Amino acid sequence: MSIHARPTQVLLVEDNPADVRLAREAFREGNGRIRLNVVSNGADALSFLRRQGHFGQAPRPDLILLDLNLPGKGGDDVLAEIKSDPTLLRIPVMILSSSREYRDLQHAYELHANCYIPKPLDYDRYLDVVRSIEHFWFDIVTLPGA
Repeated sequence: MSIHARPTQVLLVEDNPADVRLAREAFREGNGRIRLNVVSNGADALSFLRRQGHFGQAPRPDLILLDLNLPGKGGDDVLAEIKSDPTLLRIPVMILSSSREYRDLQHAYELHANCYIPKPLDYDRYLDVVRSIEHFWFDIVTLPGA
């Protein structure tokens, strides 16, 4: 089987409905191989990843797009749990955050984020970033879940 024979599963952990809508639109404009799953808080992200509760049939994501500023369990806590769990740590985690604070960037990398992208402030730039993510992670890189 080709490494791209199945749809690529992306988990977006984002509580801002406008950002979720932008991500959906951007991935929809892509090559059609991406299946975007969305949760709006850190607790649901971990339940999704561990297939707990009503996420029992959740697909294993090939990539996680994680906001830092989430209600309840914050993105940094989610990242720390992902990277300390042997069953999850190989899933690449991209931080996609509105924070442009150096300490947030530094902390994310200390917790083993695979990359940190400040959220673009305008629609066209946001679409460009998502297209770049899609191209890099799904056309160039071979993911461990593939």
